[in-house]
Amino acid sequence: MAQTSSRSTSPSHQDSKVADSEAPKFTWASLWQKPSINSLNGKSYTLPIFNLNNPYGRNFHLAWLGFFVAFLLIVCSHSGFAFPPLIPEAIKADLGLTSAQVANSNIVALSATLIVRLISGPLVDRYGPRIVMASLLILGAIPSGLAGTANNASSLYVIRFFIGILGGTFVPCQAWTSSFFDKNIVGTANAFVGGWGMSTYAIMVSLYSRLHSVMDRSKAWRVAFVAVPVPTLLLTAALTLIYGTDHPAGKWSDRHKFAAGLTGAAATQAEKANEKDKETGAVTVHEVNSTDLHELHTEHKNIVTVDIAVNQPLTFKSAMQILSNPLTWLPALAYMTTFGFELAVDSVLAHVLMDIDKNLTLLNAGYLASVFGLLNIWTRPFGGYVADRLYVRFGVAAKKWITLVLGVLQGVFTVGFGYYIHNLEHPDLGVVMGFIVLIAICNEMANGTNFSLVPHCNSYNNGVMSGLVGAFGNVGGIFFALIFRFQPHRGTPWIISGFFALGVNLVLMAFPAPRA
Repeated sequence: MAQTSSRSTSPSHQDSKVADSEAPKFTWASLWQKPSINSLNGKSYTLPIFNLNNPYGRNFHLAWLGFFVAFLLIVCSHSGFAFPPLIPEAIKADLGLTSAQVANSNIVALSATLIVRLISGPLVDRYGPRIVMASLLILGAIPSGLAGTANNASSLYVIRFFIGILGGTFVPCQAWTSSFFDKNIVGTANAFVGGWGMSTYAIMVSLYSRLHSVMDRSKAWRVAFVAVPVPTLLLTAALTLIYGTDHPAGKWSDRHKFAAGLTGAAATQAEKANEKDKETGAVTVHEVNSTDLHELHTEHKNIVTVDIAVNQPLTFKSAMQILSNPLTWLPALAYMTTFGFELAVDSVLAHVLMDIDKNLTLLNAGYLASVFGLLNIWTRPFGGYVADRLYVRFGVAAKKWITLVLGVLQGVFTVGFGYYIHNLEHPDLGVVMGFIVLIAICNEMANGTNFSLVPHCNSYNNGVMSGLVGAFGNVGGIFFALIFRFQPHRGTPWIISGFFALGVNLVLMAFPAPRA
């Protein structure tokens, strides 16, 4: 058959295969050995992070690296994400900005990222995550190079809005690993690339501090924007285009061929779609129906939708189906309360710590605040890993429950922290940091478990789902940022935010879990 010759040249078929969707047990050797491949969809059951000789290891690293370098520039430009606010303070002083203007610029940046994430989702489903990732890195490098030209609040708003393009890289980052790693490991893969991508917090501060030691403040922050981030963005975009792979099948336009080569009606249906594609140049993806699933079950055990789902371009009909599906809003609203809260906390935490301990300098408060973000290095991946292990034992509903339980615990600890600093004139800094670490662990693990759940929701439009969920993280960031802005007492915004997160996650427990 035509599919056989086409599949024989795809990257995944150079590696070992495991039949019938039966994932092998974890071994340490799987981290460097050739990946074990699900023959139904070409996805890997293992995570070969120390093996760059295959497309699975390479694309895993390119996914997190693309998000990492984009986040590096976002960290440099504003305090809407987690990092010590040294550079924003330097910008504020140099441009003569008021606190309100700084807060407005944070909201502008978050709004831009929200918009780009919503747009990136459908683009990923249409063109593939590799092309979208490289395009965003290149587009984001242009305004980044102009960042140092800002001389007033208005020009800063414009530049920060366009730098927000880089925040959209989270969408192809997650969709890329979802395309290459199977349901037993996808949570771990998604959480690793998300967590490592957000581990930039101290880098730009160190760069700025080093530059400030040899030049004045006004020059230091402007040079910091251009010296490392811009060349890194362009280099990573080039690496993505040269060494990245669209899909286990090879080209993104061939992504349907794994499902097409399965058996019976599915093969016939896809064969017709292929012929139509040749005539029209269009990419047609047909969802496998119940008859096809019956035939697939005859040859392959435990087949579920996520095994055979292939990204399809967004249409008005599919958009309406997605928006009316409770499975869309389950991870989106949960992510709003977790990642959204993280964004807001990261922008205010250093100042909260300085208010609690008057002896803290901005530098020391900044580095203490960076603990919240730096924990992402292990908390997100650990959340994804836990969700995957629970999935293997209890099914996909376990991914829903662990995400929501962690969201509830985040709310409980946040409320407790709020009351603690609200009622004490001089809270103990050690206790404060203990609360911050507990909140961060629950918050960031929940972010990791969430993106283990996303591939199971609206599986045929994983790009759209990744974009929607990511965008709702920014919606939450804006919402919680406004709470912190308009509730100036240091304990009150934490209490309100904690009860909100607690309430939303409790309500979401009534939402159905994906079937597979």
